[in-house]
Amino acid sequence: MIETKLREEICLLAKSMYDRGLTHGSTGNISARCEDGWLLTPTGSNLGRLDPARLSKLDWQGKLLSGDPPSKESFLHLAMYEERPKAGAVVHLHATHSVAASVIDGLDPCNLLPPLTAYYVMRVGTLPLVPYFAPGDMALADAVRGVAKKHHAMLLANHGPVVAGTSLSAAADATEELEANAKLHLLLQGHRTRPLTPEQIADLERKFPRG
Repeated sequence: MIETKLREEICLLAKSMYDRGLTHGSTGNISARCEDGWLLTPTGSNLGRLDPARLSKLDWQGKLLSGDPPSKESFLHLAMYEERPKAGAVVHLHATHSVAASVIDGLDPCNLLPPLTAYYVMRVGTLPLVPYFAPGDMALADAVRGVAKKHHAMLLANHGPVVAGTSLSAAADATEELEANAKLHLLLQGHRTRPLTPEQIADLERKFPRG
């Protein structure tokens, strides 16, 4: 994709997510590969008010090539790209329901949310929980690398989701599916539920393999 078009798509997606309450204030960041590096939303930026020309452009060592200073969570994105060479984009949000799920005690950290819908299985699958680290702690990058090779989506404890996809739209769709499943899980607290069975999950994974 032409870089100017990719810049516009990042900003349109970011505004859509902000307008729908999937992120707030200056939280969240979005990145995507381009021909000679990668683009990332700048530090301290509001995803509802991005300027395509001011997006950060970095090389694969994390050095800023042009644009505003990058998000301080750039190392999360770089870790995902390094472990997932086919990833074309990464979305990281502080989405309310996903964050809420990440602080519930007693859930399985190897697979945090039940498979309540077919699209959650198709777009997210197994969701590991990455332990809590303070914002900006570089140890978080190592923790992300530890699970990114096997999982394209993960939930950072007390923080939010990090999701890679083969394209910007694929990463965004999976992130939104994760948030929707987290919301359903919270709404159903106290009720008996019927998550998809292992057989149903296997059937979906056979018919709709995740990239």
